[in-house]
Amino acid sequence: MPDTHPLLEEFRDQIQRCSRCGFCQAHCPVFGGTQRPALNARGKMLLLKEVLAGRLELDQELIETIFQCTTCASCAQNCPSGVEVPEIIKAARREMVGLGTCHPAFVGMDQVLDQHHNIYAEEEPEDFDRERGGQAEVVYFMGCVGQYREEEATEAALDLLDHLEVDYALIDEVCCSGVLEDVGFALKPHLAQKNIETILATGAKTLVTSCPYCLRTFQGRDEYLPLKQAGLEIMHLSQFLARQDLGLSTDLVVAYHDPCDLGRHAGIYDEPRQTIKTVAPNFVELADNRENALCCGAGGGVRGAFAQNSLAMARRRLEQMETSGAQVLLTECNSCVHNLSNAKLRAQKFEVMTTPQFLMELIEESS
Repeated sequence: MPDTHPLLEEFRDQIQRCSRCGFCQAHCPVFGGTQRPALNARGKMLLLKEVLAGRLELDQELIETIFQCTTCASCAQNCPSGVEVPEIIKAARREMVGLGTCHPAFVGMDQVLDQHHNIYAEEEPEDFDRERGGQAEVVYFMGCVGQYREEEATEAALDLLDHLEVDYALIDEVCCSGVLEDVGFALKPHLAQKNIETILATGAKTLVTSCPYCLRTFQGRDEYLPLKQAGLEIMHLSQFLARQDLGLSTDLVVAYHDPCDLGRHAGIYDEPRQTIKTVAPNFVELADNRENALCCGAGGGVRGAFAQNSLAMARRRLEQMETSGAQVLLTECNSCVHNLSNAKLRAQKFEVMTTPQFLMELIEESS
């Protein structure tokens, strides 16, 4: 019998390797927020086994299950059988998109990026009172969330670069479009080419971004290979800041939330902590941290398609913040700060912000 799901067939051995042990259930943010067994990794693998056996179709009935995954990789991190669940989920989503079966939010996202330069379909980005283009040693890439939703975080990052007297340039950036690959579609080559051209035109030697997903896209996608071939060092803003002498100090008790894209997917855990601990020696870890950090619920398209469940995941993370006794929760991802801030309750007195926002507050207080 010919393969009817060739993309899933590539993962047949891994799907069958799932032993149904349930380790993933304890770590799955979607299950943690919904308590629905079909939505954890084990439930999804059982369904995909049925698909490969020809007893179940990749149809509308599976949209809520297969597309409700943040691809945070916590399940893969804790799977004793070594099942790479996020890659399997992305393959299943590509199969479903190919069959014309997809969550309408993601169909809309793909269509938006065919007609616009950002995932929000907005025509006039914030200029942050700074010119675009020009020549510089560093080019700073904001990302869609930073440019259109978390403008205060971006303003703080730019103010911090100014304070540190970094020679940087901004560009007329467009969406890296890497996020489309998480929801079953393909990265947009025309957007990648535009970014590559404008980045290289600055003559910069270093590309810095505050968006962990943009970082992963620039570093790992073939469409962006010309950046590496041109010799650019590509790094996250947290890595760049770890190299700087900030000369700041505070007695505030500070905690840090590891973004999934920066931590489990990119392996960047130490640099953010290095900067924070230097400035805030009263640093505390949340109950689940580093490779075991709880997902904020924003990834994998879940925030856009399943907003209520996304916020429930964020609130689970904020409960850990409450028990930590920290006064400030920092993170290095604009999507994380966006979701955590939206989920924060009025009764919760701690602050949620990006590290650059926190550093700029300290700078302004000391001046």
